[in-house]
Amino acid sequence: MTSTAPAAATPEDLLRGAGLRVTAARVAALRAVGENQHATTDAVLGSVRSELGTVSVQAVYDVLHALTDAGLLRRIEPAGHPARYERRTGDNHHHIVCRSCGAIGDVDCTVGHAPCLTPSDDHGFVVETAEVTYWGLCPDCRDKESAVGDPAVEHATRQPAARP
Repeated sequence: MTSTAPAAATPEDLLRGAGLRVTAARVAALRAVGENQHATTDAVLGSVRSELGTVSVQAVYDVLHALTDAGLLRRIEPAGHPARYERRTGDNHHHIVCRSCGAIGDVDCTVGHAPCLTPSDDHGFVVETAEVTYWGLCPDCRDKESAVGDPAVEHATRQPAARP
């Protein structure tokens, strides 16, 4: 599942639909994230600058913040990695992150609705969503590490011992 906006919607249509003013920087940022799923701020900045020329770092941060607040982007923050932005919003998917290269993939919810995980004690909260990050080695990094005989690969792919 993707955002609630039609797949063919232009960045301008998305901005208007969210009640935001259409600006060149916002359009360029939406394009950048659409073309580079799970984009870092630096990647968006580079793409926006290549499209528009000079634009400040702060302007890109402001645009990303506005687009996230409007629900057009989702910000994810894997521990130990820079924040990333994606256009896949409006569903309750999770992420898998390579602990070696930082590659990120989407993982659909196993139950299919928000939240797909239920806490054992919700402390009186009404749970709306669950954020899960799976960690491991992507196929490329696993192949590279196993090619050099890295014992960490054997350790990472071994089944954990049962707990008493």
